[in-house]
Amino acid sequence: MSLSPAFLDELRARVPVSGVVGRRVKLTRAGREMKGCCPFHNEKTPSFYVNDDKGFYHCFGCGVHGDVIRFLTDNMGLPFMEAVKQLAAEAGLEVPAASPEAREKARVADSLAELTERAGKWFQAQLAGDAGAAARAYLDRRGVPPDLARRFGLGFALDGRTALRSHFNDVEADKLLEAGLIGKSEQGEIFDRFRGRLMFPIRDRRGRVVGFGGRALGDVQPKYLNSADGPLFDKGRLLYNLDLAGPAARQKGRLIVVEGYMDVIGLANAGIAEAVAPLGTAMTEAQLTLAWRLVNEPLLCFDGDAAGLRAATRAAGRALPLLQPGKSLRIATLPAGQDPDDLCRAGGAAAFEAVLNAAVPLIDHIWASESAGLELATPERRAQARTRLREAAASIADPDVRSLYQAEFNRRFEAAFLSRPTRPAWQPRRPGGKWQPPVPGASAALKALVSRGRDPLLTAVLTGLLVRPGLADSHADALAGLQLDDPDEAALLDEVLAATASDQGLESAGLAAHLTRVGLGEMARRVQTANNLAFSFTQATAAADIADTDFGLALRQATARSALLVGLADATARFQDSLSEADFEAQQALRQDMESLDAAMMKLVESRRED
Repeated sequence: MSLSPAFLDELRARVPVSGVVGRRVKLTRAGREMKGCCPFHNEKTPSFYVNDDKGFYHCFGCGVHGDVIRFLTDNMGLPFMEAVKQLAAEAGLEVPAASPEAREKARVADSLAELTERAGKWFQAQLAGDAGAAARAYLDRRGVPPDLARRFGLGFALDGRTALRSHFNDVEADKLLEAGLIGKSEQGEIFDRFRGRLMFPIRDRRGRVVGFGGRALGDVQPKYLNSADGPLFDKGRLLYNLDLAGPAARQKGRLIVVEGYMDVIGLANAGIAEAVAPLGTAMTEAQLTLAWRLVNEPLLCFDGDAAGLRAATRAAGRALPLLQPGKSLRIATLPAGQDPDDLCRAGGAAAFEAVLNAAVPLIDHIWASESAGLELATPERRAQARTRLREAAASIADPDVRSLYQAEFNRRFEAAFLSRPTRPAWQPRRPGGKWQPPVPGASAALKALVSRGRDPLLTAVLTGLLVRPGLADSHADALAGLQLDDPDEAALLDEVLAATASDQGLESAGLAAHLTRVGLGEMARRVQTANNLAFSFTQATAAADIADTDFGLALRQATARSALLVGLADATARFQDSLSEADFEAQQALRQDMESLDAAMMKLVESRRED
């Protein structure tokens, strides 16, 4: 039975040599390799080395040398086909049937690869010639030196309809068409597929040129153009630079997936060689599988704008069904408006490494994207998000990983939105000292209150009225326009305003007694207990003029914050549905406004701590 070289290469790539040899030989790490006593001859000092990056073993004592297949045939005595079948079962591959069609397909692919290899050399020659001046200038502007361009085999396609076809005048047009080098119109006219473009050769894992990506240098659409899918080229099953990045990825234990060709080249220029890119599309299942063969947790690096978020979300959705124990992803987000190449040219490799160090696990990315804005949302929107989280976990095929995702999503949702408030820890009074109520940390309190969906400013304003009823009279107009979503809090505010209007000299104790008589005493106590912001107006000992000024500021902020909460919840809901750039920017602008208000509030709290 004849097997194609592509299948055998796939088999060798999927099954590390050390994993098979290690069943017969005790191996220990020796730099980039592993060593042990040779299983082919008797020795006491290890001279047998295994190199997974290069896919072979070698003994410096007896000279034996081979790959993972040969180890099974030479050391374990298996027939070749038995060795292949055993390794294929471990790798999850199906051994191709010994059919004439399979052999013909392999032969055609090899012949087409010869054409694309030849085309790649012709493109390189054009880049070095007079016609390639504009392309060389573009590379110079992007900071790509000539030696790096040669390493990646960059070239230039002449701006003529039949320049390449004329060069290949010894090859049938149908062959060039099959190789994706030329096109054919409905009228039967033959033309070069790539014209006036900077050319990026795309290689398979074996290092064969199987296709090209071409970048337009002028105002031409599309900006990037790939070879047409065919017997040799399948863009959904290839990763740009995989053949060069593979050894570096194994050595460093990480693989970085970026968006484009120039990102990969820019990172290589900064000394980061373990980067690959999909071919102008979102990551496919086949591409994710390619990445997982090299490392357990590839790093997906996306732009920090709405388009980048959409790409990360699509990649997460593709990855979920394929997750296995130990196999996942990490998501890194670039600063808005910058790509890896920009970042490296501005700040060197260290700037990009900082982005990678901030990468989050896949589960954290999914949780963040689905729970964004839920602290401000209605119960119906929270329920919708919880349904999406359950559906995401349910899509995972592996039962163990699926159940753990489900449990973790449930735990996070309950902790964020269903947990009950906890009372502050009791603090003993110092002997002989005057008892003072503890002042909780405002920043921590703010986070806790927001996570439960309560607006801390409104709670503080209500507490101020209960402690200092006179504030209701001096701020009556502003209080009358304050909108409270909680019906119990709204009833409490209405009753306070009514009571203080009828008795302008009403003090805190009298107001508390009145609220108890009308059935709102317990509600008033809950508000005061829930307040963890130590404003001057919530403390009876603060100066009256300071308390009045601070209350006015807090009341204005609370009114503005209520409007922002509603707007932010709506903007977040729109963005989750559309994932559009405009809705993303609207949401971020409202978040920034909210952060500014909260920062001003916290500054006010802190400024009065020493008063």
